[in-house]
Amino acid sequence: MDVDMLWSGLFRPLLRLIISISLGLAIGNIIEALHWSRFLARISSPLVRMAHLQDVSGAAFTMAFFSSITANTYLAEQYEQGKIVRKELYFSNLLNSAPVLFLHLPSLFFLAVPFLGKAAFWYVGIIVSAALFRTLGTVVVGRMVLPPTPEGCVTCELDDSAPKSFAEAFQRVVSRFSRRIRRVLLITIPVYVLVFILNRSGFFTALNEVIGGSNGLLPFINPQAAGVLLLSLAAEITAAMAAAGALLTEGTIQSKDIVLALLAGNILSSPMRALRHQLATYMGIFPPRLALWLIFCNQSVRAVSLIVFTLLYYFWG
Repeated sequence: MDVDMLWSGLFRPLLRLIISISLGLAIGNIIEALHWSRFLARISSPLVRMAHLQDVSGAAFTMAFFSSITANTYLAEQYEQGKIVRKELYFSNLLNSAPVLFLHLPSLFFLAVPFLGKAAFWYVGIIVSAALFRTLGTVVVGRMVLPPTPEGCVTCELDDSAPKSFAEAFQRVVSRFSRRIRRVLLITIPVYVLVFILNRSGFFTALNEVIGGSNGLLPFINPQAAGVLLLSLAAEITAAMAAAGALLTEGTIQSKDIVLALLAGNILSSPMRALRHQLATYMGIFPPRLALWLIFCNQSVRAVSLIVFTLLYYFWG
């Protein structure tokens, strides 16, 4: 393995990840220190009040529209300070899945349209519908499971010990940032390197075969769309859409078969996506065991919601 490959495949992405987490952590600390979280909490107050979530969850929900890393680092800080319990942390993390999707929705949509044409509206529409369904489900279940919050809690002051000067706020940010960045470096770097080694050794390719197999377990997928499914399983969405676009241009397959193949690949690739893209980030933000449970719950609920809407599209689309 040469130096160029190590730089482009490991060191540069790892450096970018660490910078992203560091910026998210710094922004979250600044928002909290300057009490901007009160304003962010007010924006989402109707939704979080319905879900029996607290003000800090409302602030994190609004942050997630701009940065999922910032939202998660903010939640981790509030959890460590005892401002939210573990059960609410799970619900808040699930609720943030919709803002995270909308954060990346424009790039997904404008990538899909040139390749898939009208089929892009079905594919993107189903993904968005599943995300909204997850949000609604999280709100309903949270309302049943979590205790009601005190009236006016969403717009209440998040921290009574507000800094009295800019210097005090800056000192708080630096203190909290330096304490957490050590954890980010100690956890994120080894986990990311491990994932890189597993990927280069062919582990994820073998795992794709175990999960996806030879397409025999998915009888509703058109055999001609098997290549699209396999590319989606490898989390190569651009290549999958390019292959789908070629098939649609040739007129050898219907749009519905292409959409089903892309959705099936999206669902089945959830474990690989979690290992490749979420594990190192979550491990650097949350305690390891909690990070694994959050990823498991997040990906499981996401997969179930996509399965529901994929089946609806298969039978009635």
